[in-house]
Amino acid sequence: MKSRILTYMTVMTLFAALSTPVRLAAQSNYSVVELGELGGTAGSANGINDRGWITGTDNLPGDLTTVATLWVNGSAVPLSNLGGPNSAVAWPVKSNNGVIVGISETADADPLGEYFSCWPFFATGVPTGKICQGFRWQNGQMIALPPFPGGYSSYATGVNNRGQVVGWAENGVHDPTCDPAFQILQFRAVIWQPDGTMQELPPLPGDSTSAATAINDLGQVVGISGDCGVAVGSVSAKHAVLWENGVPMDLGNIGGDAWNTPTAINNQGTIIGFANTAPGTARVYEAFVWTKAAGMKSLGKIPGDLRSTANGVNEKGQIVGLSRGGPHLFRAVLWENNKLTDMNTLTVSGSPFLLLAGDIDQQGHIVGEALDLNTGEAPGFIATTAPPGAAMSSSVRATTQVGLPENVQQQIQRRLGFASELTP
Repeated sequence: MKSRILTYMTVMTLFAALSTPVRLAAQSNYSVVELGELGGTAGSANGINDRGWITGTDNLPGDLTTVATLWVNGSAVPLSNLGGPNSAVAWPVKSNNGVIVGISETADADPLGEYFSCWPFFATGVPTGKICQGFRWQNGQMIALPPFPGGYSSYATGVNNRGQVVGWAENGVHDPTCDPAFQILQFRAVIWQPDGTMQELPPLPGDSTSAATAINDLGQVVGISGDCGVAVGSVSAKHAVLWENGVPMDLGNIGGDAWNTPTAINNQGTIIGFANTAPGTARVYEAFVWTKAAGMKSLGKIPGDLRSTANGVNEKGQIVGLSRGGPHLFRAVLWENNKLTDMNTLTVSGSPFLLLAGDIDQQGHIVGEALDLNTGEAPGFIATTAPPGAAMSSSVRATTQVGLPENVQQQIQRRLGFASELTP
């Protein structure tokens, strides 16, 4: 694996650069380094904070188990689990106070046989029937974030610099809007306060369930409101919402009534995500940006592609994500100065193919998942501004003997909430 033969000096130079403020000009060019792996063939960097801590997931040998992972000072650090086989940091974690949040299976079987929301984010994509709970990790210790009374499972997505963790948690209500083949109990958006108390964030009037996906340092929370369904996107995301002081506000839509999913909010109140462009539950979504002044607007997708998602945003308003299409089914994209660009047209020669961008920090460092065209493996990556004069790729490498492995394709698709989509 190319990432394993990078010299120590190269890695240390890269991470030293993380602490140096760099203001990205429009259409900067990028050097890409693959992140170390834990023995599997796929991993994804889904968040980066302003300390240079990169968080996400990595597969263990055999690609049957996924573990929540921290990359720091050039090393991949597994964050363990809550007793079950799988764990993950599936959403951007932006806090700089050493707190990381995510999800982990426990050792206990769900008494109701539920599959809850966690299984699409793990390597095999096969429900195990285990209780899954959100976790809070700090100083090497992982603790479980409990559900509401009567529930079994919970899910943690984000944490701010005040130590407030958001996500969703089951309660004891048997919700008739659930699909009982997957989910039985109702779930509600939640803030776990630093002292451990739980604050429910209610859905919009008329909806049964809610889920929080991100929080900023002002305590503004974004997420979804809708029906229970299978507890993964679709009708669960009838509405994209913003909670301020615990009160939900409908963020509107770009033409659809499903898959309206915010993924991040910065401290300026800019919200990004993805949303359907037409009524119905078919996956016809595009990336969006929402501001108080302009409302929700589509960010579009690369012409000819099927759909797009926006995954991360920094305080400068730079947005990263993916567009569904291209030579390897997915391609990382950057929205900057109202322009959408395939990141593979901005990388130096010899770079891996960038499948998705998960997050971007204040200095413009971008993390995500790549495809190593030499090995067929799909490690996490970090992209930094290339020095002047670096040789650039003349075009996206559209022809290669290495295609996107099926297990990687399916793992990315499940992570984006469309677990049944196995074909373009």
